[in-house]
Amino acid sequence: MALLVTQVRSAIGSKPKQRGTLRALGLGRIGKSHALPDRPEIRGMIARVPHLVTVVEVPEALQPSADGTTATGDTTSTSTDDREQ
Repeated sequence: MALLVTQVRSAIGSKPKQRGTLRALGLGRIGKSHALPDRPEIRGMIARVPHLVTVVEVPEALQPSADGTTATGDTTSTSTDDREQ
């Protein structure tokens, strides 16, 4: 199981430690999402900034891998080079 963490509120006015936690989660702007493994240390970071983020549990099969494909082999992103000219 993986966690999809999305920042929903601004870090302006929050404590520096909370801003650092957002950065450690791979966030920094409202609306930005990051898929993270479901581990106790990640859950602990989320527990420190619950008022700034939302969390959705997603199956591992839907989480993109390092090569840009899902477990089913589907490509998760397209580049501009793939367009027909």
